[in-house]
Amino acid sequence: MAHLNYNHLYYFWMVRKKGSVAKAADALFLTPQTVTGQIRQLERRLGGKLFKRQGRALVASELGEVVFRYADKMYSLSYEMLDLLNYTKDSAILFEVGISDALSKSVASRLLLSVMPDGDNLHLNCYESTDENLVDRLSQHKLDVVLSGSDAESLKLPEILSKKLGQCGISFISKAPLEGDFPVNLSKAKLLIPHRKTALGQQMLRWFDEIGLEPRITGEFDDSAMMKAFGHYTDSVFVIPSLYRDEMLAQGFHLIGETEEVQEEYYVMFAERMIQHPAVRSLLETDFGEFFRGEEAPAFPL
Repeated sequence: MAHLNYNHLYYFWMVRKKGSVAKAADALFLTPQTVTGQIRQLERRLGGKLFKRQGRALVASELGEVVFRYADKMYSLSYEMLDLLNYTKDSAILFEVGISDALSKSVASRLLLSVMPDGDNLHLNCYESTDENLVDRLSQHKLDVVLSGSDAESLKLPEILSKKLGQCGISFISKAPLEGDFPVNLSKAKLLIPHRKTALGQQMLRWFDEIGLEPRITGEFDDSAMMKAFGHYTDSVFVIPSLYRDEMLAQGFHLIGETEEVQEEYYVMFAERMIQHPAVRSLLETDFGEFFRGEEAPAFPL
């Protein structure tokens, strides 16, 4: 097995992890034909087929599973090495964070600021996307942590760890006041809510059912900032974390009502190897209880 081509092995590893040649090719910025050709060369080198067809799906053969187990250990270890080396960037500690679209950016930014040092020795890179995309980047060692409204267990991610940072109730806000008692008056409003596939959106729909309310939902949003923008330019009622109720009222919005029956939850997801990262360690060790009770979050220098 001298002179094994590790690029070929890497392409095979990516196809096995992604589940298809097309997805692997997209991640590698290569054509599917190139990836297929490289894997065929690896198969000739190893003397057997690495994949087999199972209906329309492409699955690893017995040989492929053996090769994958070793390749997975190799590339996981190499990524761990890069994580350690990449902690420093231009003499600063690199901290790459994924933030779920559905989360309040105000809350997420305050959580991150609490672990930012007073000096300039932390270089923060933030990426915003769906939980699915962010967790995929985390598993590929492209992110240090992910801030999400869901935990790793509910997303069925056994290889990822998570910790709940806190939770808070929600407030219903609008540019114009709404007559009637809350929450019955919501049935008269045009309502904007987090998308029903998000954890908060699912909670809200269950709450509506429990209280027997049938609101007129005119928009669902993956992105909390986009929901707020639509609420700003329309007469719709939209949802914010109650932590920032007073801030919104100071901007001229009206409080329609609030509830603690629905809680926006905040989790940090991370790989075990990242516990040694100083910013990750601060996130895990910080008690955010005061912050989620509406008090100032203390700063914890690294």
